[in-house]
Amino acid sequence: MNDIEFEVLRNFLKARSGLALTPDKRYLVESRLGPVCTRFKLGTLSRLIAELKNGRAIELEKTVVEAMTTNETFFFRDKVPFDIFQDVLLPRYLKERASTKRLRIWCAAASTGQEPYSLAMLLNDAAAKLAGWSVELIATDISTEVLEKAKAGIYNQFEVQRGLPIRLMMKHFTNTGDQWRISREIRSMVDFRQLNLIQDFSRLGQFDIIYCRNVLIYFDLPTKTDVFRRLAKALAPDGSLVLGASETVLGITDAFTLDPAYRGLYVKADPKAAGAQVPLARPALAGVR
Repeated sequence: MNDIEFEVLRNFLKARSGLALTPDKRYLVESRLGPVCTRFKLGTLSRLIAELKNGRAIELEKTVVEAMTTNETFFFRDKVPFDIFQDVLLPRYLKERASTKRLRIWCAAASTGQEPYSLAMLLNDAAAKLAGWSVELIATDISTEVLEKAKAGIYNQFEVQRGLPIRLMMKHFTNTGDQWRISREIRSMVDFRQLNLIQDFSRLGQFDIIYCRNVLIYFDLPTKTDVFRRLAKALAPDGSLVLGASETVLGITDAFTLDPAYRGLYVKADPKAAGAQVPLARPALAGVR
């Protein structure tokens, strides 16, 4: 693969997925697309890129995007965002939505399902408080392959050991050999849908809570700015956005402002007071148990 071919691939990925493949990530191309070449009997990356360039290989294009998308995830990843959900956001919206008894949550980069299922288990723990409520938990990802795994809810021993409290594993999972399957009850709480974040997602409606963690780091600045703009439209006026620990809106958008009390938690900026920070009342985080 020469420099011109690499640039073709970069432009293709940017247009189709928003992924900004920087030169220092060139090593990923061979490791991730080598198996794709084998599957489609293309022999070399040069032939694969030539097929992408002619724009007629739809299945190949889909497979390349999915192969180059990072799907690293695990249950209760980074812990703090789930402590915030359990101890801050859920109590807040139980109060704020008491009149409608309706709560909508979106996991915008669901991968193989561990993040939305983690939230579903916390919602299950709060079932008594949510009796009579309509709770929607929508989980999306660009990759249909990882979504199929997510819908099945089957994980190996390594996957269930990464971050999943033993109490929740014993309560919600059934073991068969070296596989663990999450219960039908928890699976039924999550509505998995295929969605590309760089495309219009207004059809999903408005949400009270959006988790969009560890995906925008792969986009360039203009793409991030555009996605944040549309996330703001998808969030209720008093809604909450949760980003990854290393992510920020600073220098990217003025649509959100950091809640200074909690790492990774953002609220919609007040258009009448640009730059103002609107902290939530700060309870102590008890943590996922």
